[in-house]
Amino acid sequence: MSSTFGTLLKVTTFGESHGKGVGAILDGCPAKINLSEKDIQKQLNRRRPGQSKLTTKREEADLVTILSGVERGKTLGVPIGLYVANKDQRPDDYKTMQSIPRPSHADYTYQTKYGIRSASGGGRSSARETVGRVAAGAIADKFLYEIFRIEIVAWVHAVGEVEASHVDEGVISREDVDQTIVRCPDGPAADKMVQLIDNVKERDDSVGGIITCVCRNVPPGWGEPVFDKVEAKLAQAMLSIPSTKGFEIGSGFAGTRMFGSQHNDPFVLKEGRLGTTTNFSGGVQGGITNGEPIVFRTAFKPPATISLPQTTVDFEGRKTVLEAKGRHDPCVVPRAVPIVECMAALVIGDFALRQQFRQL
Repeated sequence: MSSTFGTLLKVTTFGESHGKGVGAILDGCPAKINLSEKDIQKQLNRRRPGQSKLTTKREEADLVTILSGVERGKTLGVPIGLYVANKDQRPDDYKTMQSIPRPSHADYTYQTKYGIRSASGGGRSSARETVGRVAAGAIADKFLYEIFRIEIVAWVHAVGEVEASHVDEGVISREDVDQTIVRCPDGPAADKMVQLIDNVKERDDSVGGIITCVCRNVPPGWGEPVFDKVEAKLAQAMLSIPSTKGFEIGSGFAGTRMFGSQHNDPFVLKEGRLGTTTNFSGGVQGGITNGEPIVFRTAFKPPATISLPQTTVDFEGRKTVLEAKGRHDPCVVPRAVPIVECMAALVIGDFALRQQFRQL
């Protein structure tokens, strides 16, 4: 199914951006994991709209309700149902745009594929769909830490052409990331990012950015080559997030400008196991984890909804000028940080279960 992701740890999301609510069903979560709605809410609060001047003005508390799969604070090993009500939906904002496929949105492609579409805010193609991913991913994040002490932290590396300087991937925490509203742990760069987003917002425009993510303490030996390599599933997960346009792991595209003698990661003995002196591989070799931190980056385009007048055509091909209404982010990356973390947790959690199955 197109709305289901995962092999042993499966998440299915549901709901539209301006419908009654959104949510997810998570199947495969191990039993006896300590879990409450408060554990999930932490990540939903970081994703929710209206949290700062840099985000959409849509006001949603995004309070999650656990419908099933948990009793007396423990997971039961059965499907976990998760629901978040939409409180501030405004479908009327989109009435004037029902006959116009918005530039760089999924209006035209959804209409072409299904012969019908949700014209209010993009429906399933809206970033509102990611609420279910974050709720489910927060559970995966919880059991990965409880069982394996795996830590997953993402942060904003760039907004437009403003980039953060070096961040210590070995110690960076979510608390460090959340020190600034743009979720960049480099203070001077964060200030410039905030200013840039403010400027494009005042011009009714938008700007893109890059998120870096590190997964620490992932054991060596996880991954399912050849088609389910760790980096392949991470890429699939990241590129399924709305507005993403690129993925790279380790040295990424910069590695193409290096020689093999520079790029190879020599092995050394680290605390009784083999490790590497450098990490250009990004923690993955041959599609299998090598015990080093998994480090990857995801590129997000500028949000497609802008209030500037845009010359385009309607569904009949008649020339028109679109001035989009609604409440939208001038830059998605500050709110996308927990989405990246939770999708990474779903991928790593699935590989954890697949590895345990191999060892039975």
